[in-house]
Amino acid sequence: MGTMSSTTLTPAAQYLRMSTDHQQYSLLSQTTAIRQYADVHGFTLMKTYEDPGKSGLSLKYRKGLGSLLHDVVSGDQLYKAILVYDVSRWGRFQDTDEAAHYEFVCKSAGVPVHYCAEPFTSDITMPNTIMKALKRVMAGEYSRELGVKVNRAKRIVAELGFRAGGAAGYGLRRMLLSGDGKRKRLLERGEVASLENSKVTLVHGSARDVALVREIYRLAICEKKGAMAIARDLNRTHIKHPGRLLWNYQHILEILKNPKYVGSAVYGRTVGMLGAKVVKTRPDQWVVKPDAYEQIVDVETFAAAERVLHDRTFYQSDEELLDRLRLLLSREGFLSGFMIDRARDVPATRTYVARFGTMKRAYDLIGYVYTENLIGSPKIRKIMWQTRQRRTRLSRRLVQKICKLFAGEVRTTGTGGGLNRPTLLFCDGLRVSVVICPAFRTPLLSVE
Repeated sequence: MGTMSSTTLTPAAQYLRMSTDHQQYSLLSQTTAIRQYADVHGFTLMKTYEDPGKSGLSLKYRKGLGSLLHDVVSGDQLYKAILVYDVSRWGRFQDTDEAAHYEFVCKSAGVPVHYCAEPFTSDITMPNTIMKALKRVMAGEYSRELGVKVNRAKRIVAELGFRAGGAAGYGLRRMLLSGDGKRKRLLERGEVASLENSKVTLVHGSARDVALVREIYRLAICEKKGAMAIARDLNRTHIKHPGRLLWNYQHILEILKNPKYVGSAVYGRTVGMLGAKVVKTRPDQWVVKPDAYEQIVDVETFAAAERVLHDRTFYQSDEELLDRLRLLLSREGFLSGFMIDRARDVPATRTYVARFGTMKRAYDLIGYVYTENLIGSPKIRKIMWQTRQRRTRLSRRLVQKICKLFAGEVRTTGTGGGLNRPTLLFCDGLRVSVVICPAFRTPLLSVE
């Protein structure tokens, strides 16, 4: 067929997509096929939208398709048709209605979509409609089947003790192995191990990074520091996390909770195939191969870190929090906010309020009848009176000692009793309010 006159050609845009650099239909191949289709069917290409290296499972990260739809809906486009290689390039949406919706949006705006390599045409006839719907299902099913196969393959790789994908993690590096298990070379950050018959294992990173991982465990176990506190300490020392400006609590928790630091190959800690939301799985659902890598911390240290994390109320279940409350009730015979905040082995009242809404709700769940006037009980009144007296005595002694150290340079106001805090007035105008924080002897802390 000869080339049509330019006056009869319909202006069109082309949309190109491929998910990886190794796909059969590269962007160049798609462009060639689309141009051949355009020459035969009377189109002239005037604009290109493309999504290189983007999955077809959703619209979220596909800026090319997003821009195309925006231009079409806004009416800013000058073209009258959209040419796409085939249905799978438009997308492998798991919900076929989503793919049909985006195409309908274009058609409603007067810009129909033409699939250049498909056997059906864009005519709204029964055979074409059925064939297009079937192709959409096949495109989505291909991704689903591929996802299942990849997941199965990764589980097998982990069971054999090799790395099944993902970043190495702080303090670790990925080592490429040959088919017979010999070390070949370290993989760079973001590099894909695509060589046939090659496996990947984890090895230690730099001595400094390994030492820092062990220091994080020490801070968590020995100094009982939380993930956020450790992250702040690291940021103050200007030690940066790879690829990120600052450390955060998630980086610390990944180090403290991931079994790879104790040498185990693990797969399946989260699930989220085909663009679905990523959710955590139970440890009994993981694939774990112990002693697959060289350890950075030993088993005892890793277990100790797990215990420390479990003791933090954020990681405890509702029933575990309520059990702590039941234990306090059986020991004291009654409950109050003052008593709960005073107890070292029970989370603070704010924790229960955050988890259950109100303290009364928490009391109801353990079968405790809350009394509004409990604070008027003799035992509570005695504890509060003793606390006030002890605080007043300590405050007075502290003020007297400061005045003795700075004789002639400071004077005091206030007695330190009740809400009247003693204040130190220095000659240079500085005012210092003296506040005593009470300490309590608890079941978990004995003071000799």
